[in-house]
Amino acid sequence: MIHVGVLGATGYAGLELTRILLQHPEVGGVSASSVSFEGKSLEEVYPSMVNRHFNVALPMLEKAEDVIAASDVVFSCLPHGHAEEAGYQCVSTGKPFIDISADFRFGAHEEIFKKWYGAGYKYPELHAEAVYGLPELHREDIRSAALIANPGCYPTSVELGLMPALQGGIIELSSIVITSMSGVTGAGREPSQTTHYPEAADATSPYKVGSHRHQPEIDLLLSEMAGASVRSVFTPVLVPMNRGIVSTICCRLARPLSAADLHSLYTERYAGELFVRVLPLGSTASSRFVKFSNYCDISVHLSADGERAVVISAIDNMVKGAAGQAVQNMNILLGFDETEGLRFIPPAF
Repeated sequence: MIHVGVLGATGYAGLELTRILLQHPEVGGVSASSVSFEGKSLEEVYPSMVNRHFNVALPMLEKAEDVIAASDVVFSCLPHGHAEEAGYQCVSTGKPFIDISADFRFGAHEEIFKKWYGAGYKYPELHAEAVYGLPELHREDIRSAALIANPGCYPTSVELGLMPALQGGIIELSSIVITSMSGVTGAGREPSQTTHYPEAADATSPYKVGSHRHQPEIDLLLSEMAGASVRSVFTPVLVPMNRGIVSTICCRLARPLSAADLHSLYTERYAGELFVRVLPLGSTASSRFVKFSNYCDISVHLSADGERAVVISAIDNMVKGAAGQAVQNMNILLGFDETEGLRFIPPAF
């Protein structure tokens, strides 16, 4: 069994990750850090974590360096800009490092990261080694990775939604328009006016239109899938629910295609993928049916004129969009069953 470290365990993604790891059959111990709550126990910060049935004891919240020293594998749930040093420490001592922030997602493309996140790289060679952890695309690279960059939540929903269409060459690359609706946990635990209850409740609020930091990540990966440059139009929308993302993706078909052919393309591409469910024709993906799970549900449709594909992709932003996908990456890296610790059945209501 392994001992796992979680840096930044008291944010929403960090807590979700810790919750999953405590129930993982291959995990024998968890160490966790928190800048805000160092010295406290996890159950003091989150009483919901009081549970006598976890595989391992609840951790005390320690300093990051102590967590790294005690662990075989380290996850970072720190805000962007704070994971690079920890990643360097882990990789230089032979410990696998899985980062949930944006710090390593752009690989060797430092200029893109600097433009959108306002800082360059301290260890460029480390970024060049990082593997973008979308298992359905990079599974073989993940198996031998020293450092895994967990994809963002919006990008996960969009990339899985478009992968078969792009790899199949069936859409016009200049026509991709994405509208993604997200619950408020996507904004993190830090309070803000935008996520304050009176502001967020009973409101559907597009934000950062044309300027969201996930835009370049989406385009970079869509371009890799297509083998050519892709520039999409991406609009994120905050909706009054705790968790979940639903992305509606519209694109013009490059050639005539029936709904049945489009559906077959998706079912064939995702055959054998245990966490991607292509719904039957006539069904529509919904955040309701993926909540608290590592599933991505996808439904495919044609516009009324038959000239455009409409793909709807739904994930839980805290699980497949963050912590669950990180554990999926760990499972692949360490040779565990890919579904280990992730066999959650979504609640029906």
